[in-house]
Amino acid sequence: MRELVEREIDLLGPVNANPPNGTQAGGKTLPRRRSVTVNLAESPLAWLAARGLVDPRQLEAGERLRADYETASLGPSVTMRWEAAPIARGWRGAPSVDDPTLAQIAAKRRFDAAIDAAGPGLSDVLWRVVCAGEGLPMAEKALGWPARAGKLVLCLALDRVAAHYQLR
Repeated sequence: MRELVEREIDLLGPVNANPPNGTQAGGKTLPRRRSVTVNLAESPLAWLAARGLVDPRQLEAGERLRADYETASLGPSVTMRWEAAPIARGWRGAPSVDDPTLAQIAAKRRFDAAIDAAGPGLSDVLWRVVCAGEGLPMAEKALGWPARAGKLVLCLALDRVAAHYQLR
C-alpha cells in the first residue's frame, strides 16, 4: 500500500521543525527548501531494506516481530473500546483456536521470546524501529547513541531474532 505525500525539507530536516527561509540557525543562513515524496505507509525497516541496508532474512524477522506485536495488541490504544459486548448464548464449550484472546496471548508469548532472544542491549533499538516505527536517527537520539550506530545494533538484533524464528 502506498500513501504518498509531498513534504518540504532543507538541509536540517523537515521544514516544520526549522525556522523559516533566510533566518539564522546557528549563525548560518538556511538554504532554500525543496520537497520530497514520502510514503507514509512504509515502515523504517522496509525503508532500510529497500536501500540494501538490511538483508531479506533480517527484514522477514522484523516483519514477524512486528506482526506478533500488532496481533498481541501491545501498541497504545484509546481508553474506550466501542465494540459491542459479546452476547451470551448458553454454554460455549472449550475456547477455539480462532478466539482472538488466545491469538493475542500466543502472539504476546512469541513477541516476548523474540525480544528475549535479541537481548537487553539490542532490544531497545529493535522495539523502537520495528514496533514503534521510529526512524533510525530518532531512535539513536532517544537512546543517546552517536549517529549511524543504530544500524549496526539493529542488524545484530535482527540477526538474533531471525535465528530465534529459525529463518534461513
